[in-house]
Amino acid sequence: MKVAVLFSGGKDSTFSIYKAKMAGHEVVCIVTIFPKSEESKLLHYPNIQFTKLQSESMNIPQISIKVDSTNPNSEAATLEEILIQAKEKFAIQGIVHGGILSEFQRKKFEQISQSLGIILISPLWKKNEKEYMENLLESKFHFIPISVSSDGLDESWLGKEITKENLITLENLSKKYGFNLSFEGGEAETFVIDCPLFSYPIKIVKSKKIWDGYRGRFEILEAKLDNHAR
Repeated sequence: MKVAVLFSGGKDSTFSIYKAKMAGHEVVCIVTIFPKSEESKLLHYPNIQFTKLQSESMNIPQISIKVDSTNPNSEAATLEEILIQAKEKFAIQGIVHGGILSEFQRKKFEQISQSLGIILISPLWKKNEKEYMENLLESKFHFIPISVSSDGLDESWLGKEITKENLITLENLSKKYGFNLSFEGGEAETFVIDCPLFSYPIKIVKSKKIWDGYRGRFEILEAKLDNHAR
């Protein structure tokens, strides 16, 4: 089946591409929406402009669009608009979404998919959080937290690659502070810097951390494909 993937640059949407391909689907494009604010309930926000590099490294065309801030239902309307574009340009039959637990997201995406006559595919839905994180690392996905907003996740996690070793620390913190280990509750956002889908890893050249004492962001200021790393 020809599918588009809702793509944010984070571990979930990137791994969804990987899983969709493994299931035999043809990923003909990725669709990325630039939200109007970081408070979005539907969409991923930090560093989303660098999804262009990920698209290039995966050699998958990207369609991107900005949310119309004048429309009160702008995010859902913009999502429908971009999927119409994907359907017209790439003849997609399905849309892949990387949600794990959010019923709010899933219902919105189901409604839009049904209205467009395409199938919603959710390869990560209801995955066990620990098994999922271990599976990511075993599959050679390299990713970093680019925002944190939960007790137990301090400034030190911003920009730090998640490894098998520090996943143990993260698991202990999640048990102590009650956050979701896979960050599905919005406790953190991630950015994939390398994985089996990439021709070249992404090298972060310049960045900065913003920390207010409770929540923070890792802002990528400059990045490039590392053509010498393969």
